[in-house]
Amino acid sequence: MLTLYFSPGACSMAAHIVLQEGGEKYQSQRVNFADAEQRSEAYLKINPQGRVPALILDDGEPLAENTAILPYLGKRFGLWPSDPIAEARVLSLIGFLATNVHPSVAHMWRPERYAADPAVHPQISERGRETFDGYLQQIDSKLEGRDWFLDQYSVADPYLLVFYPWGLRRGYPMQELRHFTALKDRMLKRPAVQHILEKEKINI
Repeated sequence: MLTLYFSPGACSMAAHIVLQEGGEKYQSQRVNFADAEQRSEAYLKINPQGRVPALILDDGEPLAENTAILPYLGKRFGLWPSDPIAEARVLSLIGFLATNVHPSVAHMWRPERYAADPAVHPQISERGRETFDGYLQQIDSKLEGRDWFLDQYSVADPYLLVFYPWGLRRGYPMQELRHFTALKDRMLKRPAVQHILEKEKINI
């Protein structure tokens, strides 16, 4: 049985939704960031980076990073494209979200990761905010004229959804992003998404 280590509202929500969509029995274990569980000795044995998500595979091997977990789960549960070009598009999106969009949020909310001098933290946060806003607009453009990121629902869509509540938290006028908002609304109609949002206590 698969076990997912997650934190509510974190980027692990994407894998959480995909697991729920898959229909197999799985376990989920919350990592309490408020108590610094992600830096505990026990959790660092699972993921030395001290981040979520982490996935324990059927054989007990741990797997970290959305860039690995989402392709694995997508192929296991039929939420991964068979067409090589579509596969390349999903991999490109996952890379974009993991290595560009997410770090911009980290700069915005956790500037201390990037500079020890508190005097420069506001500047780092502001640059992260500006960059994140631009990425939200890029996401909206990618979704224009589409029901899903690909021609059918895939792991790309739960990963995109992660950044909608992050945009709300940042204070961005998300309703102005019509295509991204339409994707969010379609996602909210899916039982698996409803279940995970309720479990993680996420309001969108």
